[in-house]
Amino acid sequence: MLAYCTGGLVLDVPAKSLPSLVDWTLKEARLGQPKLSGPGKDADPLIVLTDAALERYGLPVALTEEERLAGRIPEGHKVIKQLMPAGWKLTKRGFGPWARIYRPAKGSGRRCVQLCIPSWNALDSRHWGHAAQLAPADLARVLGVYASRVMTPRGSTAVTGLELMTALHPPTHAVRDEATGGFRQADEKTPGSLGKDPVDCAPCEAPDGHPLLADLPRFHRRTPAEVLVEEAYNWARPLTDAECLRPYLVGIDVNMAFAAGANGLTVGLGAPTYVKNPVFDAKLPGSWLVDLSHVDLSRVKLAKEWTDLDGELLPSPFTPKGERPEGPAWYATPTVAYAVELGYDVRPIEAYVRHDNGRYLDAWYNRLRDAYLATMADLGVPAGASPEEFLKAMDGYRQRDPELAIVVSAIKATVKGGIGKLRERPRGEGWKPGQPWRALARPTWRPDIRAAVISRTRTNMHRKIVKHAAFTGQYPVAVLSDCAVYASDGPSPLEFLPYRDGKPLPGGFKLGINPGLVKWEGTQEVLWGEEVRERFNAPELNLARYIKDGTVTDVDNGE
Repeated sequence: MLAYCTGGLVLDVPAKSLPSLVDWTLKEARLGQPKLSGPGKDADPLIVLTDAALERYGLPVALTEEERLAGRIPEGHKVIKQLMPAGWKLTKRGFGPWARIYRPAKGSGRRCVQLCIPSWNALDSRHWGHAAQLAPADLARVLGVYASRVMTPRGSTAVTGLELMTALHPPTHAVRDEATGGFRQADEKTPGSLGKDPVDCAPCEAPDGHPLLADLPRFHRRTPAEVLVEEAYNWARPLTDAECLRPYLVGIDVNMAFAAGANGLTVGLGAPTYVKNPVFDAKLPGSWLVDLSHVDLSRVKLAKEWTDLDGELLPSPFTPKGERPEGPAWYATPTVAYAVELGYDVRPIEAYVRHDNGRYLDAWYNRLRDAYLATMADLGVPAGASPEEFLKAMDGYRQRDPELAIVVSAIKATVKGGIGKLRERPRGEGWKPGQPWRALARPTWRPDIRAAVISRTRTNMHRKIVKHAAFTGQYPVAVLSDCAVYASDGPSPLEFLPYRDGKPLPGGFKLGINPGLVKWEGTQEVLWGEEVRERFNAPELNLARYIKDGTVTDVDNGE
């Protein structure tokens, strides 16, 4: 057996069983990665088992349908029985595509090995592309670049995104024990971290099925005044007569939008505090019950000056579907702060605020931003390029090095998946309300942080849309998450983005590779959009979903 390592290193592996492979990995190969934060721990080594390795160590090359649904092989499998006499243990998730084999830690030495099994679908093709089909040396390169720039994978990209947050802000740290002279774990949490104990969310932040909602009547559907709904945009409208006369629909997409939304964002670190009739504080993270139905998008404040717009052609910044609120509803702090920014008074009815707060996601953002920019630069797309140079560099960048392009996709998925994992829901068709919900035992189960990031991402997008409309008189015809579609006289984004002497509109859309800037998503003819909507009898079909390649095989109405 051979071990293909990062940097082209190839090692002979003498191990003839899985327990001996784990021992060899820790004692002889000494694989792993240094810690990312001072109080943190070194990363455990990752071993990827190819089909040949699976056969050698007595593991199935493919899971049965029953094993696939369970996410693991049976506990009575002969290989698992080999591990137990040697003192090795498995986590509660068992022996699945991302198995963790460990012994209780002693001192600072590593006592854990992570396994990745591609043929068991460990490398989801939605995020890792064709990585599972790569030769061992090529896969080692892909995972090695990802590990060096992000972190050693700890599971899916979503799991790794969450683990990266913890690795950068470890919940605990060592302190010297005055009695013994040695070190022990501190009683208090590490400053800036979420700590090691989970905290309850506010009732309005709890998703359906959460234990906090156990007393609600069966089939009760909560109203906006009962539940916080901060989600990404899914909004579209019919084209105006003037837009129908333009030949093209052009889509632009915000790079790493959710990462940009997390940058500099103050989020809660501890439990919420309930407040009745609070005075809104834009610096205080939390959830606010407030009526924003009076905000009129036909007249907003920009740069301290009131500006008139066509409010009928704009999505509301307060709801995912872009509909104007009809009364009081729960919102995260960035959404309410944006209403104030637009020039309107807000008077919250009640709130759940978090006085223990901080910029928890800044280091996470910086790590992922740097990984993304470095990998895109390797693919020939540098930061700081002119708009024309940027569009040219982005054309076919994935074909320049398909393996590095896989890393780019994985980094993006780490961002979105990590944010989504903050409000992980129970999985499996058999789960019912009232049954154990394992994610709630994690200190990183924080729906309020997810809501704040999405709130900020959506209002960031709306701010750019409004400034673009005020300056150019152009309005989007569709917005889907981080993609906006405009009617245009030409097929390029440069045809409608207001550049002057190479400089963009301040605060508007700007072409570039940095998170928060935009890239070209795709162009279709206006006639295509009208034909698609007519064919599916959907006058407000969200064309942003299909703008990239124009393929529409079925309609997703966003429900």
